[in-house]
Amino acid sequence: MNDRYDAGYGSDQYELVGYDEYGQPVYRQIPAQQQQTYDPYAGQGQGQGQGQGYGYDPYAGGGQQAAPSYDTGQQAPVHDTGRQPAMPPYDPYGTGGHTAYDPYGQAATSGRQPRVAEQTAHIPQQAGPADHETGPRQDDDERDYHTGQFAFVEQPDGDSEDVIDWLNFTENRTERREEAKRRARSRMIALVVVLALVAVGGVGYLWYAGKIPGLSSSTAKGGTTTSVAAQKRDVIVVHLHNTGGGGTSTVLLVDNTTTKQGSTVLLPNSLALTDDDGTTTTLAKSVDDDGSSGTRDQLDTVLGTSIEGTWRLDTPYLQNLVELVGNIDIDTNADVPDPDAKKKSEEPLVHQGKDQTLGGKAAVAYATYRASGEAQNAQLERFGQVMQGVLRKLSSDASAATTTVQTLAQILDPSLTDKDLGTFLAKLADLAKDGDYKTALLPVQSDGTLSTQTSSSVVKDILGGTAKSPSAGSAVRVSVQNATGVKDDTEKARVVLVNGGYTFLEGGTASGTQATSKVLYSDAADKANATEVAKTLGLGTGAVQKGTVGSGADVSVILGQDYKPSSS
Repeated sequence: MNDRYDAGYGSDQYELVGYDEYGQPVYRQIPAQQQQTYDPYAGQGQGQGQGQGYGYDPYAGGGQQAAPSYDTGQQAPVHDTGRQPAMPPYDPYGTGGHTAYDPYGQAATSGRQPRVAEQTAHIPQQAGPADHETGPRQDDDERDYHTGQFAFVEQPDGDSEDVIDWLNFTENRTERREEAKRRARSRMIALVVVLALVAVGGVGYLWYAGKIPGLSSSTAKGGTTTSVAAQKRDVIVVHLHNTGGGGTSTVLLVDNTTTKQGSTVLLPNSLALTDDDGTTTTLAKSVDDDGSSGTRDQLDTVLGTSIEGTWRLDTPYLQNLVELVGNIDIDTNADVPDPDAKKKSEEPLVHQGKDQTLGGKAAVAYATYRASGEAQNAQLERFGQVMQGVLRKLSSDASAATTTVQTLAQILDPSLTDKDLGTFLAKLADLAKDGDYKTALLPVQSDGTLSTQTSSSVVKDILGGTAKSPSAGSAVRVSVQNATGVKDDTEKARVVLVNGGYTFLEGGTASGTQATSKVLYSDAADKANATEVAKTLGLGTGAVQKGTVGSGADVSVILGQDYKPSSS
């Protein structure tokens, strides 16, 4: 290949020898003594002073000469375009070719020979002189240029496009970061605003609903402050009658329509009441003797309330009620044995623990269970748990709750109809499901009376009434000291005395045991009362004696080993 590159007048010449691995052309330098091409088959001598020569075709007939080429004696600058010149077609008979054929692959267009020594050089992006050309370009000279042949010329200086792209990339990346920061700040501000609105809305709702501590008892939903006494309450008294084991348990169901708060108030059986004839009695004795209407009036007098109706709930109806609502879930505080179990070692009917599911039978057993040595208030609290569990499962719809009450088929107090009870229970059920429900025990002193300090939190805040307990001298006060050696006998005697209408006073436990019981009185006027106390406890009249009576008591009882609680 004879492609050459002429760097200028009198300078070295280069010829193309190939391309490197990057597609760039590779040149080699032609020595100075071989820059004139020698053709041993030329028809005329090439060394003449004029530098003229004729191309010779050994196959041309008659020694036909090709068109002469003139040499001025000075090598004309050659600008290599980077491609191989077009080769004319081969004519073996010399009939039409204008260019001599070189059988050795060298064109007879120059009188110079290539150098013997070869030296390659890579000249990137080097162009020939712009002010010299090899000759005028003919109009019919059609050259076929390819961009690949000029790749070494067309590379941009300084990689300007890459620089621009890099600047654009860094600028866009910075803008994206700034935009991301702006979006993050906007989102943070929006989040803070939303949280503030939620907090304000929550506080506003609690204030509107009257659930803010310190305001719930005196602030109505309308936003106006209402005094405790002026708040509207609906109250129903419930008496649970244990048809199997005997005894009663009493609670008040309260619906405060002003503050939208429901409550269950537990009433101990020792609560002192005033009978119709003015004598002092207890809640338990009043339920047995005076019935529902008499007890309701006495409670209104003592607590300063206005009870609208009485609901007598026997244990079989409680069992049916629990089954109708689909069992209840409560936190139990004791293991309750099965009352129908023949052996004490059998599995308990109710297990102690959280979220215990109780059916009808288990709920009744838990509501009436009282362990050995426990006070009656412990059993009363279990009954309150069962009632609140029933309300959580009862329908909040008045018609559905009324249907449940009617399904029980129980005989209600004439002042309380099925519809009234169903509507009332549906309202409490709605409050219990929303968590606006609580259970409170009415604090009663040892003599069954209420003090202003201990009962204000229940009587005043929940019931909106005023305690009006009978005077302490209205009932016979009995002090009991346990000398039987059995701790539970004191509580059993207390229940019997309270149910009998007496005021119970704790006398403590004796240092030792006694074989026989004693009932003592100090004033002869109290002998008859002492005799009645002995009969109430199941002791013979022989136990009644005159002696020293404890402070504040009318009659003192010392329980001996002959005391049989089961007979009382």
